[in-house]
Amino acid sequence: MDRTEKRAFVASLASVFAETSLVIVTQPKGLTVAEATDLRRRMRAAGASFKVAKNRLASLALEGTQFEGLKPLLKGPTALAWSKDPVAVAKAAVEFAKANDKFVVLGGALGSQALDASGIKALSELPSLDELRARLVGMLQTPATRIAGVLQAPAGQVARVVGAYSKKGEAEAA
Repeated sequence: MDRTEKRAFVASLASVFAETSLVIVTQPKGLTVAEATDLRRRMRAAGASFKVAKNRLASLALEGTQFEGLKPLLKGPTALAWSKDPVAVAKAAVEFAKANDKFVVLGGALGSQALDASGIKALSELPSLDELRARLVGMLQTPATRIAGVLQAPAGQVARVVGAYSKKGEAEAA
């Protein structure tokens, strides 16, 4: 990388850090190409981005952002993961780390709040934004469904009584 490419990389990372709410620092030591491809595919499916970055360039990009507390984690081979949905990226990283011993979640930051590996794991156990939306819609629809059921029940009972009387009348006529 020459200097202009490095400047562009630092600028792009800094703009990403300005827009996102969660950054996770990982250590992908010894991943094969197939494993790294699988990890990137999982991250993309979760709506997250995953980037291996030189520690010096990443720390330059962190300066002046809310994620400056991540600088001590940038030692050795590291990679960064981020997403607009903080739970989605945490779930993807923790699930991949469970399946692969070579991939380690070092920590991260949720806004200006620094998180260690156990904090990222706790965040991954929360329901995602889509799951929360689905639960909210379900909670809103439940009362309407119950009201419709209560309103239809008397009509159903009347129909069953009328049906019973008609069967009784048919049986007496026969």
